Amino acid sequence: MKNIKTILTGIMAAFTLFACSEDFLEYEPEGVLSNENVATAENAEALVVAAYAGIANDDMVGPLTSMWVYGSVRSDDAYKGGGGRGDVDVVDRYEQYNLTIADDPLDWMAPRTWTNYYAAISRANFALDVINQIPDADYADKTIRQAELRFLRAHSHFILKLLFKKIPYITEGLPQEEILQISNVIDNNELWNKIADDFLFAYNNLPQAQDQVGRADRNAAAAYLAKLRLYQAYEQNDTHQVTNINLTRLQEVVDFADDVTGALESDYGHNYLDGFDNGSESIWAAQFSINDGTTVGRVSFVTGLNSPHGTGLYGCCGFHLASHNMVNAFKTDASGLPLLDTFNDSNIFDVVDGNGETALAPGITLDPRIDHTVGIPGRPFKYRNTVATSGDMIYNFSWARDPGVYGYFGNMKEQQAPDCSCYVKEGPFVGTSKNIDFIRYADLLLFKAEALIQMGQVDPGVAIINQIRTRAAASTQMQMDAGASDLYNVGMYPMGMSKQDAFKALMFERRLEFGMEGPRFFDLVRWGMAEPVLNAYLAVERTRKDFLANAQFTAGRDEYYPIPQREIDFTGGLYDQNPGY
Repeated sequence: MKNIKTILTGIMAAFTLFACSEDFLEYEPEGVLSNENVATAENAEALVVAAYAGIANDDMVGPLTSMWVYGSVRSDDAYKGGGGRGDVDVVDRYEQYNLTIADDPLDWMAPRTWTNYYAAISRANFALDVINQIPDADYADKTIRQAELRFLRAHSHFILKLLFKKIPYITEGLPQEEILQISNVIDNNELWNKIADDFLFAYNNLPQAQDQVGRADRNAAAAYLAKLRLYQAYEQNDTHQVTNINLTRLQEVVDFADDVTGALESDYGHNYLDGFDNGSESIWAAQFSINDGTTVGRVSFVTGLNSPHGTGLYGCCGFHLASHNMVNAFKTDASGLPLLDTFNDSNIFDVVDGNGETALAPGITLDPRIDHTVGIPGRPFKYRNTVATSGDMIYNFSWARDPGVYGYFGNMKEQQAPDCSCYVKEGPFVGTSKNIDFIRYADLLLFKAEALIQMGQVDPGVAIINQIRTRAAASTQMQMDAGASDLYNVGMYPMGMSKQDAFKALMFERRLEFGMEGPRFFDLVRWGMAEPVLNAYLAVERTRKDFLANAQFTAGRDEYYPIPQREIDFTGGLYDQNPGY
């Protein structure tokens, strides 16, 4: 982790301790680890660092940090991309909403994420088991480290709940045989509270800020509690339908959000550029590094499939491409406001020549966040038109790997320029040391705005939305310097809106602000709007893209992934399957 010292001797002590004795019965072989033989402050510090590594130990096929598959492609933001439907076909099934329990042997991505996150939980619990044994007098930071570990454990359970809903909640101090008896059948509200209890322990025991960036602090705990209480406020029944919105929980959202310190970056694009990690807007993030003495560094390869394809500047493989619907959402009207109901009636860009050059359709103005989010033929990519190493950085039609199937709009936020010191290629795949934010300050502002609007405090909520829009309006210089000369136009919402209209504006603003970052699908499920929004999206999008001809979202099933069948089998049928699978 950046600026967190890796205590190599501690890690070695934790994972390769052994004792020699003439009596072989007392010999402890290498690799055998128990909490008794590492219960020292030095070794505990190493185990905490290892627990932090656990929440970012992901890869292209078992995502933990980036939700581009689960939250972006699964929504109306993006297409899978790649070399046709058969290329990483499990994601095609996610995109088509046709995954059934019969397909489980072919579903190797979501089950791997399940495994990876429970491995992260195991790391946190093992470290807690060790630390709990150390006398307070021998470990000055004992309570702080316990709070950090419970934060990490809560984070892992939170993401698992977003993906699978019905999950076992695993804590420290349990023997293996007891863990195998923990059911995933638990009241939905009770499960939220179990996760919240860990975050509350962190909130009550962590310092407001830590000396080493990347460590959880009270600020991050407050932010996560605001997020959790917002999700919990939308109460669901057994088939995932929202049956009530809990106003008490919404007030907690506001209270915790008010306890978070932070500030928006002056330019929206700074959130997606190397050099701005752990800035004022980053509340909590997965930390990555490069040139750290390892072969390729601790870089992130979770989006390694997603770089532009047909260019020597990048490599492989052209996944995660913006949908027409996503691109069209950035239209603005004459007053600079989004076209909330009619944005998708026509396409923003027209192809004007055989090379795929695009032109803005007549009479269209844009929210500038489009050029921070989407690669568009004929427009600068990553605020560049050339790179120092070599090559043209104007996004080209040829950069799309299979435009006949998936079109030619790329992704930009998760990419870095090839001459960035953060950039590495390992074979055809691209990795970077750019952090991945789990929560940033813009999230907190819109969480608060959502809660206020739902509680009927409409004008304060709209004022927060306008704060986000004001930053968007000011985020044009990098694009303009690179040659993007189209008309940007961002206006502010008026005070005095109805609750219904304000909530519609809030939902749209979240999409624009976090486009292709992954929260979209989970937002729709939280609001109870996944089925109507996604089937309306598919009704139009399938007229543009044949590969979506048979896609259909089924309410009461597709809001969550199936519990991996291997986990049900392993527990002897203890785990309940989600409905519809």
